[in-house]
Amino acid sequence: MYRKSNTIFTRLAARIKNNRKCRQLMVAMIIFVSGMLTVQFSSSQPVKHHMPKADLPTRWTDTVMHTAVPWAEYPRPQLRRSEWQCLNGWWDYKGGKQISSAKAPDKPISFDLDNESIHVPFCPESVLSGIKRDQEVNMWYQRKFSLPADWKGKDLLLHFEGVLHKATVFINGQKVGMHEGGYESFTFNITSYLHKGENTITVAAYDTNDGTAPSGKNSPRGDYTFTSGIWQSVWLEPVSHIHIQNIRLTPSVQQKRLALQVTAKNGLNVLAVALKGDSIVATASGQANNLFYLNLLHPKTWSPDHPFLYDLKLKLVNQKGQVVDSVLSYFGMRDIRLGKVNGVIRPLLNGQFVFQMGLLDQGYWPDGILTPPSSEALQYDMEITKAAGFNLIRKHMKTESKRFYYLADKLGLLVWQDMPAIWYQDKDTAVNRSRFRKELKGLIDDHYNSPSIVAWVPFNENWGAFDVKQITDWVKNYDSTRLVNGNSGYNNNPSYQKAYGDPGNGDFVDTHLYGVPFKPVEPDSHRAASLGEFGGVGLFVPGHMWPVENNAYRYVATKTALTDDYIFSIEHIYQYMRYHGLSSAIYTQTTDVEHEVNGILTYDRAVKKMNLKRIRKINRWLINSSKDINPDNRSDSLR
Repeated sequence: MYRKSNTIFTRLAARIKNNRKCRQLMVAMIIFVSGMLTVQFSSSQPVKHHMPKADLPTRWTDTVMHTAVPWAEYPRPQLRRSEWQCLNGWWDYKGGKQISSAKAPDKPISFDLDNESIHVPFCPESVLSGIKRDQEVNMWYQRKFSLPADWKGKDLLLHFEGVLHKATVFINGQKVGMHEGGYESFTFNITSYLHKGENTITVAAYDTNDGTAPSGKNSPRGDYTFTSGIWQSVWLEPVSHIHIQNIRLTPSVQQKRLALQVTAKNGLNVLAVALKGDSIVATASGQANNLFYLNLLHPKTWSPDHPFLYDLKLKLVNQKGQVVDSVLSYFGMRDIRLGKVNGVIRPLLNGQFVFQMGLLDQGYWPDGILTPPSSEALQYDMEITKAAGFNLIRKHMKTESKRFYYLADKLGLLVWQDMPAIWYQDKDTAVNRSRFRKELKGLIDDHYNSPSIVAWVPFNENWGAFDVKQITDWVKNYDSTRLVNGNSGYNNNPSYQKAYGDPGNGDFVDTHLYGVPFKPVEPDSHRAASLGEFGGVGLFVPGHMWPVENNAYRYVATKTALTDDYIFSIEHIYQYMRYHGLSSAIYTQTTDVEHEVNGILTYDRAVKKMNLKRIRKINRWLINSSKDINPDNRSDSLR
């Protein structure tokens, strides 16, 4: 999808409209050209696609199935340029265990007229992909693309927002490079591989999904349908040969400034302008690759109740004073740290304790699996969370598109971001543990700039746990601006391994408790207390469940009973917040997920399983009550 207005065609259409002979000639030309286009693009952009039947459709399924370019929104909200081209849509596809290995190919396979078609960015296991098969392992993608004439002379970047798990990329038959890691974005400069006219991109994706790489619930032990291959947007971007490669934004409310680091060629200057609406509130300049600061005299803070975002303009200037690149971004001014409130260790948002009441959000969909059917669908879940009075999402065992974090920033939702678990950490440790560490760093780098993210969760319930104490310290040192929950639910453990347990460091002491009554852990001398998971209460909604045997930790029979059960739990949590130092709680979960029927929404998002007005009322009561704990609106900072 190329984003520019074609005014010449508007004028031509007006001329044709007023000329009868032109109209007749144009009709004949359209018939001729459409026939030619069908032949020319039949392999890469088929006209008709046989879509498999959805086991459980959502309200978005049918529309997205017939959308030529799904997920057409700009993929990177915090580093925006005006020109780009979306490569989502129908690609040629060959996949399966019997296909040539996609593990580390030196050249692409041949595509022919018998290729299947796949709907990128949906994985081949999903119905929205048009394939809907079990785990593929070897996946080959191909499509053609042409570049606008006014991109001539610019470098061309090819961006992948997510490919599981190993991707090898070819342009016009030449190998460009390889990337390993399914939950981080990556980019290749493909300028030297291009030629005039039409170009061909081929992607080999290899994913054994055997639990030796970070995969979270998307694994043999994860219990849900797999996601493999391309699962997030693919896009092109023209840039100057010298351009801004990355930005790193670190707010400090206490120091009333934003720290900036812009990655680009050494020796260039960067001009930064912060805006509040249309008004300039701060300017600064510095050198590329060095820290410099935007000072804000009266910073307006970001919080769930007031999610204010500043706009940010950045320009890269060469030694001659010429602007060689410019990007648009945004930032939120917020601090998150531990502090003592009435002698109790608690997390402080902008210096104040606010109880973090959240939902465990696994981000699975019956039609797209790990990929939401559309941005609208993704936003629906988040708006429901906000409308129900929650102020936090724990993004459990997966990452999302950058649009998710933009929406959390914009809507005002705190985010705890999990690292997808590795499952066999003791197998081939030199490779598998190193891979986990590398991908953890990539996850943090990818989403560092989002003010909504207030905590990293390296491990969950001892799944694949190793060196937890050391990794918790590493994350805290690598990103000292956020909290770290080293091993959420350390009291739980999979049966196949020895429990690592409580690492004793980080910012939270965190237990998972299902069942009633429950007794959450209390804070210790240096960590806040968290109930990292609770709830899990099931309600069957016939006609809106995944076609397998459905289950939950326990069950109720009606919507009213489920709502009452939740309210009782929150009243119980209030007691622990007020009198035993509890600072956060995560309810399981946002939606049903395949066999699990313990969501506040059904898996197809068609039925609200609780009375959300009552849920909002009790959540807001809990959160507002927590603010009253702050003495005279002041707290003593701990770190």
